[in-house]
Amino acid sequence: MSVFFCDTSGLVKRYVAETGSTWLTSQIDPANGSRIYIAQITIVEVVSAITRKERGNHLSANDAATALQTFEINCLFEFSIVPFSMILVNESVSLAKKYALRGYDAVQLASALQTQIKRTNAGLSPLTLLSADTDLNAAAISEGLTVDNPNNH
Repeated sequence: MSVFFCDTSGLVKRYVAETGSTWLTSQIDPANGSRIYIAQITIVEVVSAITRKERGNHLSANDAATALQTFEINCLFEFSIVPFSMILVNESVSLAKKYALRGYDAVQLASALQTQIKRTNAGLSPLTLLSADTDLNAAAISEGLTVDNPNNH
């Protein structure tokens, strides 16, 4: 079983055709036994990204509605959602300072690291961060995470 943590830049590719969409979709297909973690904030970010693509005329209203509906269903049944907490906020602040990350990128990294620690402590396999954000990916690699950028596929 493959285990992934998807940030917004990676996950949105499942709902909007972009570079790396086909590869990402095949990687995180639950039919292949994949487990997908996302940070709670990713829910807001993906909805925002899809809506902004529609408003910018890069996505039709019908395609946006379909993408949003599919995403909502996936949030209910396919994703393990890492909740936002004060512990996560504090770790995000530390990571933002350490790597000069944007705020939500720090939250994404803290969420991935928290998930990795919980999995390791439970004797479970490590995860792979799927992200198209080069700054986030560099920080994640520095923190010891395995990273794959969908834009490279």
